[in-house]
Amino acid sequence: MLVRVGLTGGLGSGKSTVAALLAEHGAVVIDADAIALEVVRAGTSGFDAVVARFGEHVVGADGELDRGRLAEIVFSDDAARYELNEIVHPLVARRSAQLMAAVADDAIVVYDVPLLAENGLAGGFDVVVVVEADLPIRLGRLAARGLPVRSRCSCKICRSQTSSAAEISSTLTKSRCKTSSASARRT
Repeated sequence: MLVRVGLTGGLGSGKSTVAALLAEHGAVVIDADAIALEVVRAGTSGFDAVVARFGEHVVGADGELDRGRLAEIVFSDDAARYELNEIVHPLVARRSAQLMAAVADDAIVVYDVPLLAENGLAGGFDVVVVVEADLPIRLGRLAARGLPVRSRCSCKICRSQTSSAAEISSTLTKSRCKTSSASARRT
């Protein structure tokens, strides 16, 4: 029986670490952030749409999107962020669905997605795992990656919706979770 796990948490919370640990134990991990990069690479319709909306100045010297420049725009302007999400999210959803369809029927598939709650995706999973870390730790991790922390804080770091999504998903899928847990222990 296929078990679908939604893995979420804010920026710098440790989702990638948890995903890697689950993969070591045989889970198939589908990373929404990696897919988001894939669907806007140069030569894709996503790339073309982003450049058409935000202009040539978001293209770096290498011909790919300058993610830093684009981040400066969208993390300081809610309307711009919404417009970028309107371009990228449907492309990510389509590619994610393709990857999920290719997973074996008896697999545990982990969908690593930072905006699970914000995009109303919790109900599509048997289990939702929320990864959390204290804010100073998260901010330190982001700074170590060279990411602009202050402009993103209100957008992705300081939200508590992911915990609510986990509670909702847990309530809605309690019997499926028990069945899935029992199946997982048998393997």
